[in-house]
Amino acid sequence: MTGVILAGGENRRFPTLKGFIKTCGSTIIEKNLSLMKGMFDTVFISANMPEKYFFLGVPLVGDALPSQGPMSGIYSSLINAKEDCIFVVACDMPFVSGDVISLICRKHEEAYSTSNGVDAVIAIRNGEPQPLLGIYCKSVLPRLEDLILKGRTSMKRFLSEIKTNFIEESVIMTVDPAGTSFVNINTLEDYEKLMAIR
Repeated sequence: MTGVILAGGENRRFPTLKGFIKTCGSTIIEKNLSLMKGMFDTVFISANMPEKYFFLGVPLVGDALPSQGPMSGIYSSLINAKEDCIFVVACDMPFVSGDVISLICRKHEEAYSTSNGVDAVIAIRNGEPQPLLGIYCKSVLPRLEDLILKGRTSMKRFLSEIKTNFIEESVIMTVDPAGTSFVNINTLEDYEKLMAIR
């Protein structure tokens, strides 16, 4: 499958592009790009400001439909991917684990071998689905397009309407007990708290 870094958010609550936040001496997007390149043959960045990411030297994908948050990025990435599925990681998640990515990919393979297929594979953390670290397949394109054009952009609702394989939290905890892979930085306050404990 194709690896995708979602970097197309509006970034209204943070003073700089969140992908360029530095943690542990590297920007989040550079760290995640390196991780994804080590796991997928093809990796690209979904961004509605592609000029900001040219220097990273990877393919860039802009929104094919009016920008509606992560849904638009996932839709555009699926259209541009040669493979049937994409693995998405948000650009503001600084501690994504390769073990978590591998586990989600294994669960995707298991779902295909034991059922009639699946549209998405998403982990549960703190009782909630984590839609920005997981797998989406091209089978969701018609539904995504319909929702985006109607402005119905709730990822949680979308996942409940398609064939989603939800990975139980207890399973995820076997490779990421503290759930650090799902930490994301939305505000300056989030960043300051994170730096205080790292």
